[in-house]
Amino acid sequence: MGSKLISSARRRSRKRARLTKSRSPSASVAPQLEPGAPSDLELMNAIQAEDPEALSQLYDRYNGILKALILRVVHNEAEADDLLQEIFMEIWNQAKNFSSQKGKPLGWMVTLARRRAIDGLRKKQAYARAEERLQNETEQQPDAWAHNTTEEEIVLSDTRELIRKVIAGLPPAQQQVNTRLELGLKKIYDGLKELRGEL
Repeated sequence: MGSKLISSARRRSRKRARLTKSRSPSASVAPQLEPGAPSDLELMNAIQAEDPEALSQLYDRYNGILKALILRVVHNEAEADDLLQEIFMEIWNQAKNFSSQKGKPLGWMVTLARRRAIDGLRKKQAYARAEERLQNETEQQPDAWAHNTTEEEIVLSDTRELIRKVIAGLPPAQQQVNTRLELGLKKIYDGLKELRGEL
């Protein structure tokens, strides 16, 4: 019962936090810099020079804004945290692609975050669709999954194709004999397949 109270208290505090955020100025506004703090552009230049402290400062400055953006797309706190870490790794790895002539650092980071969040959502949706298709297939054909007949059918199809190619290379008189032989073997195979199904 104690865990239910804690979880309901968390939901209420989250709801209050959302209400408070919605009343406050836009969450995408850049935070005010302290006097003497490096600008975003200076931090990006330092990251391009592979300064990990610059990345740490950029993270401290913008993790809230970027996480809010990610949450608007994925609607899952844990996934948002994972994506946020991936985005800052991408900022570190792709810093050389940033150009101040093309825009501000925050705009570049928001673009990376939005793209990564949408990709994460698409991946999750694709996985859910694939899982649903697999579930539907197993419900419609439960025996196909139990006996792995698909693999057997592929091997037999390859064997038949090979036999047809060999027969096509024979003289016409021998092709007639082998075609009859192939039909006989097919009948035997079909009979064995029926017997196997009855077992």
